[in-house]
Amino acid sequence: MILHLLLDPLQYGFMQRSLMIAICVGLVCALVGSYLMVQRLALLGDAISHSVLPGLAIAFLFGVNILIGAFIAGVLSTLLITWIHTRSPIKEDAAMGIVLSAFFALGITLITIIQKDTKIDLMHFLFGNILAVSANDVRDTVLITIFIIITIVALYKELLFYSFDPQGAQAAGLPTNALNFGLMVLIALTVVASLKAVGVILVISLLITPGATAYLLVPRLHHVMLLGSGLSILSSITGMYLSYYYNLPSGPAIVLVITGFFTLSLLLSPRHGLLYQAFKLANKQ
Repeated sequence: MILHLLLDPLQYGFMQRSLMIAICVGLVCALVGSYLMVQRLALLGDAISHSVLPGLAIAFLFGVNILIGAFIAGVLSTLLITWIHTRSPIKEDAAMGIVLSAFFALGITLITIIQKDTKIDLMHFLFGNILAVSANDVRDTVLITIFIIITIVALYKELLFYSFDPQGAQAAGLPTNALNFGLMVLIALTVVASLKAVGVILVISLLITPGATAYLLVPRLHHVMLLGSGLSILSSITGMYLSYYYNLPSGPAIVLVITGFFTLSLLLSPRHGLLYQAFKLANKQ
């Protein structure tokens, strides 16, 4: 019975493609999101994810691959945030908020204008539509995933040092500006890879929640990345099956599953679980 439930959806090509993208997205979001969580830059991930929207609209308007437009807009937003922060007394979090809202508003405006002449579903950009992915979407997502994994493996020690001690990394002679920009590029690529699965609104959840869940359970960054990736992949696959069997929107279903794992971790983790700590305290008394 269980085997039938697992295998039945796989007879359809759209489910095979969707599951491949779900696995890739779950993996890269957890890996890149772990660095965001360590550096306390969750808002940056949110800013970049919302900032890709005008790039999507402009690329669609000119008949270019929307992933290219999204990536360019994401990188441009990070450069603009850095420019505002370094050239003015405005703090980085304020700069993120300004750029996030401006880019997002521009994207909504452009899509609204385009909708007057062309049928374009805004909801798919905002919340994803993983069940409608094509073979080209799978190819693009797999290539982005491979690039991100290779980059993280190659620069793991440097990114680890920079994430925990930026000033120490600079004193040690590491190219901190290049590492920072490289991390921004990885975030932008991760957002682009996740667009079809969860859209620009929900991608921040996949970037942050798996790493946060793992952080409550294990102490070291590489453990957080591995466990977070496993939980994120499991959540993506589970969300897909829930979407298939219960006719739920796929992106929100994936996000709700990983949020459920986080809630269990927050309550029951032996390291930081609220209920577990309360139980230990009650036993001591």
